[in-house]
Amino acid sequence: VDEADLHARLEARRRTRRRIAIVSLSSIVLVAVIVAAVVGITRNNDSDRVEAENNGHGRVISAAIKAVCDVSMYKDTCYDSLSKGASNSSQMQPEELFKLAIKVASNELSKASDKFFSDHNGTSDDNNNNNIMFLDALGNCRELLSIAWDSLDSSLSSGKSVSDAVNDLKTMLSSAGTYQETCIDGLEEAKPGFRARVLEYLRNSTEMTSNALAILTGISKVESSLKLRRLLGEPPHEWLRPEDRKLLQSPAENWKKNANAVVGKDRFAKYKTINDALRAVPDKSKKKFIIYVKKGVYVENVRIEKPKWNVVMIGDGMNETIVSGHRNFIDGTPTFSTATFAVFGQGFVARDMGFRNTAGPSKHQAVALMSTADHSVFHRCQFDAYQDTLYAHSNRQFYSECNIYGTVDFIFGNSAAVLQNCKILPRRPMPGQKNTITAQGKKDPNENTGIAIQNCTILPFGDLSGVETYLGRPWKNYSTTIIMQSMMGSFIHPSGWLPWVGNSAPNTIFYSEFENYGAGSSMKKRVKWKGLRGISYKEAGKFTVRAFLQGDRWISDAGVAYKPGL
Repeated sequence: VDEADLHARLEARRRTRRRIAIVSLSSIVLVAVIVAAVVGITRNNDSDRVEAENNGHGRVISAAIKAVCDVSMYKDTCYDSLSKGASNSSQMQPEELFKLAIKVASNELSKASDKFFSDHNGTSDDNNNNNIMFLDALGNCRELLSIAWDSLDSSLSSGKSVSDAVNDLKTMLSSAGTYQETCIDGLEEAKPGFRARVLEYLRNSTEMTSNALAILTGISKVESSLKLRRLLGEPPHEWLRPEDRKLLQSPAENWKKNANAVVGKDRFAKYKTINDALRAVPDKSKKKFIIYVKKGVYVENVRIEKPKWNVVMIGDGMNETIVSGHRNFIDGTPTFSTATFAVFGQGFVARDMGFRNTAGPSKHQAVALMSTADHSVFHRCQFDAYQDTLYAHSNRQFYSECNIYGTVDFIFGNSAAVLQNCKILPRRPMPGQKNTITAQGKKDPNENTGIAIQNCTILPFGDLSGVETYLGRPWKNYSTTIIMQSMMGSFIHPSGWLPWVGNSAPNTIFYSEFENYGAGSSMKKRVKWKGLRGISYKEAGKFTVRAFLQGDRWISDAGVAYKPGL
């Protein structure tokens, strides 16, 4: 038997074992669903039994859907929506019901978006025609809902089984929910009181997005409990071509020599602005496109658009190559649009760059960098602003050896973000303000999002005498933040955490401090919230690069060293 034939046989056996495992998992989950359905049927009254006999097969489908929907937050919406879409017995399979839930969410979002923008097209009698911020927020909503729809559609068309792609699917659905929530937040920010109105349009799509995520979480928990994860483990991520991987794992000078585009102030650089260079990036390319940005301050607002995949940007140092802007909330720009540098395209890498927003503390929300890009990496970068400095909006993100300056909520968003070996540097805010380092925005318990700060240093930037500085406050009801193995200076307020409103926080948040050190790390006087929890070594491990970001699949390809566990 030659080597090629042997390889083919081994590959065929591997695929057969995977198919058997997937069928076994689906069968076991389906048995659980049917058992729950049968129990539900037997508990019905006599009239229900008659209906079951009369309806026969259709009644079993209904009971199975009820069993699947029991794990969701919006059970009535789940049952009604899936019942209308389930037309044959094959859709009793948990995976099929999950996919149906996504399809319903996608359809509802499309209908809601069309209706909303038809009713609010800038000409309706809402007294908003002269409200530039509101019109900008509408524009953001149009983009965000489009990206949300794309995330839902991508989760349906990934081509992988649910078991093969659990983490990717969770990320897509978590992001789809975040995009919709950001749309709602932005309109409320521009016009207080508008939240209730837009919620009426988006209720079905947001609830079904949540339900699909809950069903997926239920399936993945069964898979995990059956200890099939190794057999059904995710394949290595096909993110880079071998030649790209080799280049990115070489010294930084090689990146510059092999750059596809060079930006600079001198006569040797082809491009004078970063935005000019970005126009040369091909859409949806699997090949890395390296942009070398020479030393200098570039006053421009930059967007890496969603189709611009795998852009690598390298500068001459975080204090040498700086992108600078000053958009801010007080002067009429929605928070989502204030970012000096905004990243939407997946696989983005930034190295040795500085990003700043010079608006100052009196201008309130003013973002230096926002990333909504999956698999984005920032290494030896600096983020310099005051309120809302770093907007880790959604998807999976990794920050290494970065400096982050700010005052209020200056690391915020609803991504799955890990910060390693970074310097977190609160600075003096406006008089009367309190510093809060984090404001994590998890809204749904099944989202795989949160902020994990590991092996970082938290010290004051300048004199903070008379200023109270807290580790964070919960932006949303399921806010999730873990600070571990980090050094905290004595300036951290003894209570540690600040409520968003009132005197306490929702019991549903998940905050934890694990193996920290330094004068500010003492837990003796920390707030007594139910959501501030002590965790074990095993639990802390869930928020590391390997477990939380699946980082072994993609971070090393960016040429960045990282610690996979604790």
